[in-house]
Amino acid sequence: MKLHIAWIGKTKESSIRALTGEYLKRLGRYTPTEAHELADEAALLKLVERAAKRTRPTLVMLDQRGRQFTSEEFAELLREQQQRGAQNLIFAIGPADGFTQEARHGADLVIAFGKITLSHELARVVLLEQLYRGFTILHGHPYHAGH
Repeated sequence: MKLHIAWIGKTKESSIRALTGEYLKRLGRYTPTEAHELADEAALLKLVERAAKRTRPTLVMLDQRGRQFTSEEFAELLREQQQRGAQNLIFAIGPADGFTQEARHGADLVIAFGKITLSHELARVVLLEQLYRGFTILHGHPYHAGH
């Protein structure tokens, strides 16, 4: 399974770029991972089209109205995607004002990290950390036990 992390908008903060790079490197130990900095929703839809191989990619969007997971439930979501043979799993973070309703309806799953609103750059770091945590849970790595 190839993991794609897509976000709309440019990253201005060097600290966000550094954390993004660190977690992408860590995730690469568990699964092939690509980052995509996109201009708009249309570019996201093109990415989804390009990722379609033998199977349609799974598109997961972040939105405060989405389903909430514990870290263990999130890890199970990753396991389920692997077990079903998903070739491409795309996690998308929208622009500062969020995804349009039309875009959210095109997602396979919409998730939230609680009812709070995060900046889209901070949401990316939280997503990457939770993906890393999910893979460490699946592999029995002690990272999660130390939380």
